[in-house]
Amino acid sequence: MKAEECTLYHGGLKGAETAFGEMAEKYNVEEVIFTFEGHRLNRDRNAVSLSEEDLQRGDISMEIASRMMNRTYYETEKIRRVLQAIFHMVNKGHQVFVIGTILDDNSVKGGTGWAVELAKLFNRPLHVYDQNRQGWFGWKDESWQAEDRPKIAFDTYVGSGTRYLSDEGKEAIEQLYADSFGA
Repeated sequence: MKAEECTLYHGGLKGAETAFGEMAEKYNVEEVIFTFEGHRLNRDRNAVSLSEEDLQRGDISMEIASRMMNRTYYETEKIRRVLQAIFHMVNKGHQVFVIGTILDDNSVKGGTGWAVELAKLFNRPLHVYDQNRQGWFGWKDESWQAEDRPKIAFDTYVGSGTRYLSDEGKEAIEQLYADSFGA
């Protein structure tokens, strides 16, 4: 896979998403950031503002989202819009990379967990770098399995994750790009 033939989709937030974007820029990967009115971005290179109609295409019941992620999401418009934007990222990307924390119930901590649940639902190749365990895990056969360093293997992919990116998480993103596109 050539870097210039690839597109990264993310939400432009600080932490993991900014680091994915910086690496995409370094390797000449096209970058698309999904946002919406009133959403503050940390990175805004090639931002696409989703219309109300676009957001509605990614709408989901907050009750269903809460059930799928084993947590409670209240009906706040901002959270709903974030989940709607994440739908567009995962719908466009054919492979999903996340930096975060895998919880005991197999979900991933925080809003990033929605990208993970959608990737599972859409049967996307899914890779999570768990910052606590300092390793990559792939979702295979309905469970997380430790894996060696994954590579970007599709021309469209998602880079998402925690706002609280550790040095190890940042190194994992840098290594992912070096392994995928050459140092």
